[in-house]
Amino acid sequence: MYLSTVSRPEVAEVSDRRKRRVSSNVVALGAVSLITDISSEMVTAVLPLYLVVGLGMTPVLYGAIDGLYTGATALLRLVGGFVADRTRRHKTVAGVGYGVASLAKLGLIAAGNSVAGIGAAITADRAGKGLRTGPRDALITLSTPQDQLGRAFGVHRSMDALGAFIGPLAAVGVLMWAGSQEFDAVFFTSFVVAAFGVVVLVLFVRDHREKAPPKAVDIRAALGLVRHKGVGALLLAASLLGLVVVGDGFVYLLLQKRGDLSMGWFPLLAVGTSLVYLLLATPLGVLADKIGRAKVMLSGYFALALVYLALIGPIDGIALTVAVLLLYGFFYAATDGVLMALAGRVLPKELRATGMALVQTGQALAYLGSSVLFGLSWQLWGPTAACAAAGGAVVVTIVVTALIFARVNRSVQS
Repeated sequence: MYLSTVSRPEVAEVSDRRKRRVSSNVVALGAVSLITDISSEMVTAVLPLYLVVGLGMTPVLYGAIDGLYTGATALLRLVGGFVADRTRRHKTVAGVGYGVASLAKLGLIAAGNSVAGIGAAITADRAGKGLRTGPRDALITLSTPQDQLGRAFGVHRSMDALGAFIGPLAAVGVLMWAGSQEFDAVFFTSFVVAAFGVVVLVLFVRDHREKAPPKAVDIRAALGLVRHKGVGALLLAASLLGLVVVGDGFVYLLLQKRGDLSMGWFPLLAVGTSLVYLLLATPLGVLADKIGRAKVMLSGYFALALVYLALIGPIDGIALTVAVLLLYGFFYAATDGVLMALAGRVLPKELRATGMALVQTGQALAYLGSSVLFGLSWQLWGPTAACAAAGGAVVVTIVVTALIFARVNRSVQS
């Protein structure tokens, strides 16, 4: 045996390469996310400008809608995750979510200047995201060995970030072609791109169907998930971290004012963040597999605290813009996929989609509260006080969640 191994060293080399290879299903899911994020970020890049400048919304009202954009569909996240686990049809449930989100882009056109109509369209879009996210992330974990989850989520989030990088550029291109105030042209183009993403999902993503039936999944099992080792603590940590994220729109609006940027440059701020995210997501995912996912996550939140403080610091102009976009991109790269990789290690296999939806729901509800509170603080005391409070809250939360993650790690190892 020793001689045969020595005479064929390429066998070990090929085996090592295969271990490092990300599955084709993860790549296909990444392609769907890439296309869908082009569509989503086309809308996200112009939405703050459309609502605050175009429609004259107050910071409080914008904060409510921005929180709604992420947090109001918590129940559907749980429904999507549970149905996917119950039926073992993760791809089908995710496909419905992608389809609903694509149709919501047409709803923004139909809404016109109606705040209620815009809110309904945004709710539908986030409902689609809520339905698809848990089943999609569960498919990634089910297609990947446990010790490679950071790498898999890093590759997926890198592809997702590439879409986020292209989306605002596409929005600027459409506005240049159709006119600087023709937001409906952006919304319609976004719908067409999203529909193409659904087609890619149908054709190239494979469902994960085990030969042996999994443990029965019912409402009682789902409700008891928080009592599983480490899950309750993980949910608490994710929710606390969600409370200190105020939303891209606020960050970019403040950066546009402090950086003295013209309105035409506003959609490109998201491009800078996405470029950093794109470059760092995979390396940080690999690093998280090696040194610990909690460590990488908390370093991302430390970068977020620096973002808030930089927005009220002495630096302004182009130096501030570059610093904030670098830090903000690092924050997303170090936290988004890494949290799901950490959750994939803690959650039981038969309730993987439900558990991921639960963690995402905790963050989404917390984000809804943080967006409204930040908007209210801005309106009452000004952006400087609001950012200072947000930065301080991040530092305190890092310390608390570090202790919680240590407990989660002990629970998993025991």
